[in-house]
Amino acid sequence: MARVAVLGGGPGGLYFAYLWKTRHPEDFVQVIEQNPEGATFGFGVVFSSRAMDFLRADDPETADVIAARMQTWSDMVLVHRGETVTIDGVGFSAIGRLELILLMTERARAAGVVLSFGTTLQSLDAVSDFDLIVAADGVNSLVRRSFEGDFQTSVSYLDEKFAWFGTTKRFEALTQTFVETELGTFNAHHYRYSPSMSTFIVECDRASWLKAGFDHLAPDDVKSRCEEIFADALDGHALVANKSNWRNFPWIWSARWSHRNMVLLGDALHTAHYSIGSGTRLALEDVLALVKSLEAHPGQIREALEHYQAVRQPVVEKLVRAARDSAAWYADFPRHMRLSPIEFAYSYITRSGRIDDERLRAMSPGFMQRYDAFRSRTAA
Repeated sequence: MARVAVLGGGPGGLYFAYLWKTRHPEDFVQVIEQNPEGATFGFGVVFSSRAMDFLRADDPETADVIAARMQTWSDMVLVHRGETVTIDGVGFSAIGRLELILLMTERARAAGVVLSFGTTLQSLDAVSDFDLIVAADGVNSLVRRSFEGDFQTSVSYLDEKFAWFGTTKRFEALTQTFVETELGTFNAHHYRYSPSMSTFIVECDRASWLKAGFDHLAPDDVKSRCEEIFADALDGHALVANKSNWRNFPWIWSARWSHRNMVLLGDALHTAHYSIGSGTRLALEDVLALVKSLEAHPGQIREALEHYQAVRQPVVEKLVRAARDSAAWYADFPRHMRLSPIEFAYSYITRSGRIDDERLRAMSPGFMQRYDAFRSRTAA
């Protein structure tokens, strides 16, 4: 019998624990999470329309259970200069982060995983008797920070600021609202994740953040000012805060994915900018790749962990490159806002370099018909 410690009770950690215990019921699997059960920050998490395909291919039961709780839509919307531009065919699904974690917790517990919530580890000595340590403990990973040199980790931060709120305003699609005010330029990513709640992420460049006084306002005043800035989008609804502090997005990358019997996954290993909506997806995909590698090398931990990195890293690198290109566009969105709404939408949807005109015509024929008509008029 092997002993497996999973540090971190987020979606990635819980999913690994569930999957491994289900497939290897003789093994002892324990999840150690510092927060109490049922506690989490944030609101909804979003997946692209195809993001669940990977899960359905390997674990259709879990995919179906999650999909049944999701809100889905087929288009996305951009609001610029008060004008709405719809980009058809860009489907997404969303689920409440807490609902996803509770669902994963339920399944892990039913599989026989030992769940230790409200447990803070001061050092890794507490798990020294485990055969495998899976670090799914997020951007502040104890495992990674304890051996950053061995994991060859690099950390840097974007200069832009963001804060993650919720709201009772129901949005029918994933919407990006861009506004220019006397305080600066601001963007909100908002989408529903339940019939009655939506995520509402506010972001801005540092100059606007300072000009708006966000560097010294109290949390309630920050919420109120964001409500004023996005009053039209919120349509009388309030923002809901839950650890909705201003943050700088951290770029985390580890050139070595494992050390001794310890292995990283999800945000503990790498981060991808929230603008491509792939953080949770990447963590779940990491889990599937790790489980397959361990099963392909039974009893050979080092070989399995090296195989995990060799197979998975090229896929992750591609997504992270796209995330960096997307983040670069957002860093410069005040300049992009000089474009007309339709040009702005085209700049937005092609920002990561993964979508060219041919693919866009196939994916979003309605939008491209409008864009091509605009180009014909302006060229005449």
